[in-house]
Amino acid sequence: MKNDLNHISRRNFLTVSGAAAAVLAAQATKTTAFAALAANEAAPPASPVPDTRKYPIGLELYSVRTELARDLPNTLRTVAKMGYEVVEFYAPYFSWTIPYAKEVRTLMDDLGLRCYSTHNNIESFTPGSTMNKAIELNQILGARYLILASEPGGTKGLDGWKKLCDQLTTAVEQLKPHGLSAGFHNHQTEWAPLDGSTRIMDFLAANTPKEFVLQFDVGTCMEAGADPIAWIKANPGRIKIVHLKDWAPGSRADEKGYRVLFGEGVSPWKEIIAALESVGGVEFYLMEQEGSRFSEFETAQRCLDAWKTFRGKA
Repeated sequence: MKNDLNHISRRNFLTVSGAAAAVLAAQATKTTAFAALAANEAAPPASPVPDTRKYPIGLELYSVRTELARDLPNTLRTVAKMGYEVVEFYAPYFSWTIPYAKEVRTLMDDLGLRCYSTHNNIESFTPGSTMNKAIELNQILGARYLILASEPGGTKGLDGWKKLCDQLTTAVEQLKPHGLSAGFHNHQTEWAPLDGSTRIMDFLAANTPKEFVLQFDVGTCMEAGADPIAWIKANPGRIKIVHLKDWAPGSRADEKGYRVLFGEGVSPWKEIIAALESVGGVEFYLMEQEGSRFSEFETAQRCLDAWKTFRGKA
């Protein structure tokens, strides 16, 4: 029997959305008949590793976070209709029940969407029930990479970052038997020196295994004044996932900073993409936007259009 999320009430989706963690707990004991059936079925097969010659274009769903919290099914349908091929769920997905994750996967399959990576808090890399749940959720979604969205609170100095690197290195080995790996998403602060000379990003790269993914947020690199080309070339094969976030100097009031659309900032995209595809090891791209002068959906559409234009000229 084909399972269709169109037959599940909007109220059901709101109760299990990432923005309603408190209600999610109750939903775990009051699932729909579909969810009860899905819970007894085998998880969908994992998504194949993307064909790196095609470089799928995706969307980090934080870009449409208000719409996602309001109506997850409509959000996925809308971004699929725009032409996005991949989505990356961010940390609130961890509150989903297992049956609900299977519903989401069914909808993604119907739409032709894939989820190759998710953003996570440190719990997903901590052995025990939290890591086990993260593994199960990501296997259901077909993901390959669990990305730490940011360092946990209290990570300070060489000792703090060494401890985090050790935990992430262990996580790589623990995730490997499940067909998964780990990674880290950089922000502006990680381009700062850790010990007066070594940048946090360089320390992280040097103290994690080669298969550990260095998910590259281009905009924060540009804001920090770091050299994106040098970073890519210094870490060959490790920049498997890229957040296509642009940046321009100026204030939020002037619609600058991260509020510029893809291609409107100062990022040297032609050189960045060339480096990523020649030595960086990129497998897929993810558009990310923190907010712009347009609505969330219009922003996502305009950025995708700009990307397609850029790729057509590249």
